[in-house]
Amino acid sequence: MKVAKWGNSLALRLPMAVVKEMGLEVGDDLNVVRISGEKEIGVVRNDWRKQAIERLRALQIDFPEDYKFDREEANAR
Repeated sequence: MKVAKWGNSLALRLPMAVVKEMGLEVGDDLNVVRISGEKEIGVVRNDWRKQAIERLRALQIDFPEDYKFDREEANAR
């Protein structure tokens, strides 16, 4: 793999085998992290949105049957 120039940044192309193994798609959010030492990096999926949704679902909040979310009211607070 070679480091390439992309605008003012540097870029890496991910091999298709890695893309398939990780189930990556265009638009996925990734983080590059240092694994150990100074010259090793890894790519990890940034699943904070998915994790947040899973945490909210785990709360299992029961709302009254007649509850209706009002965006205007929520934004007025």
